[in-house]
Amino acid sequence: MTERTTLAQAAVCAGIGLHTGARVRMVLKPAPAGTGIVFERTDLDCADRQIPARYDLVRSTDLGTTIVNGDGASVSTVEHIMAAFAGLGVDDVHVELHGPEVPAMDGSSLPFVELLEHAGLKTQPAPRRAIRVLKPVEVSLGGRNAVFLPSLQAAIDVSIDFDDAVIGRQQYRFEISPAGFRSEIAAARTFGFRREYETLLKAGLARGGSMENAIVLDEQGVANPEGLRFADEFVRHKILDAAGDLYLAGAPILGLYQASRPGHGINNVAVRALMADVSAWKWVTMSEIAEAGEAGRVARG
Repeated sequence: MTERTTLAQAAVCAGIGLHTGARVRMVLKPAPAGTGIVFERTDLDCADRQIPARYDLVRSTDLGTTIVNGDGASVSTVEHIMAAFAGLGVDDVHVELHGPEVPAMDGSSLPFVELLEHAGLKTQPAPRRAIRVLKPVEVSLGGRNAVFLPSLQAAIDVSIDFDDAVIGRQQYRFEISPAGFRSEIAAARTFGFRREYETLLKAGLARGGSMENAIVLDEQGVANPEGLRFADEFVRHKILDAAGDLYLAGAPILGLYQASRPGHGINNVAVRALMADVSAWKWVTMSEIAEAGEAGRVARG
């Protein structure tokens, strides 16, 4: 994918917000090359209703990623749709949102992937750029650790360790590609513990949460009657979250992101640390990367 990609036509969906419980209508529209991913709160009456999907506009990472513009317009829980854009390699989209939060749908990225596939994707005559990691950048936050490492392939390697028999310790490495994202990652749902539900409600979170948009764990295990979609669905969802959070860099990050017990907070801290160190990365075009990969194959052959 050496050219920038947008939608072939508009697409519409509706649902409730996972944390706000608010009913939301969302319209995805094609955008000119170079626009990037831009959200617009069509329900607000303010001077600036547009919120670019950028890491430096992240203002909250409490069980989701919230971005806020200079006028105070915000969008919550952007990570699942951002993961769909990242996974399918979509660069330029205008997202009209009539509500405060991206709809939860089934708690995964799969409904958004299907929405994008239904709309169709088209390339635009502009080179697709990426952020190439040149040296390790490591961060820590509250017992969580993450590092970006140089690589010509965008990849995410995550390990989690929960004091819960159903989850336990899980590890997964994923090299980002559209086909791989759809088959390995997109369907992995968010999850939570029933014992924490009342506490979350008091904190103003999970008001729209249910077994229709999350895996619910209780003393007996997985409460959802349909069970899990993957035996290791929990770590796959953490990769999904990371893919969405990392795409707030504004372009694919060509490097390996390794994270232990990651969350939205450390994902954002890691992106900020990478972008702040101008010696740790450089802009490249996907054509340059493709040529470098081909040269490497010829040299090895």
